[in-house]
Amino acid sequence: MFYLDLFAELEREGVRYLLVGGLALNIHGVERATMDVDLMLALDSRNLNGFFNAARTLGLVPVLPVALSDFADPEKLRQWIEDKHMLAFALRPPRSSDPTLDILVQPKVDFESAWSRRIEKDLGATRVRLAAIDDLIALKTGTGRKRDEADIVALRRLRELGLG
Repeated sequence: MFYLDLFAELEREGVRYLLVGGLALNIHGVERATMDVDLMLALDSRNLNGFFNAARTLGLVPVLPVALSDFADPEKLRQWIEDKHMLAFALRPPRSSDPTLDILVQPKVDFESAWSRRIEKDLGATRVRLAAIDDLIALKTGTGRKRDEADIVALRRLRELGLG
């Protein structure tokens, strides 16, 4: 299964990542359909190199006609954000039935702060690192998307119940 293969490979490479988006909500306990995997990454060169190794092992390629290594170029990243209003760097797996992997390019939440609040869960033999509920709420606040507004309501309910 793509998800477990992804998380296992990130673990093997020692990549510091946080799962955010719909799949993170599912694991926290919110029933939500999702068609992709959303991650935040530590953007230091060591972490990015580990991520690139994992991506190559899994056969992930950028959806855009750019090199995977372009994601590590701060100037290109700045141009994508400013000129193209890019929110996520999308990677496509080899099998079209597998979900796209989206890496947030400029998340509203500082990675290191979110990393310190991470939740770790085991899915079978695979460890997954999730953004905490409050960080997911912060990431979804102010997007103007109805789906995100509904997610915030569900996440707040989980928090009030002491779940997730």
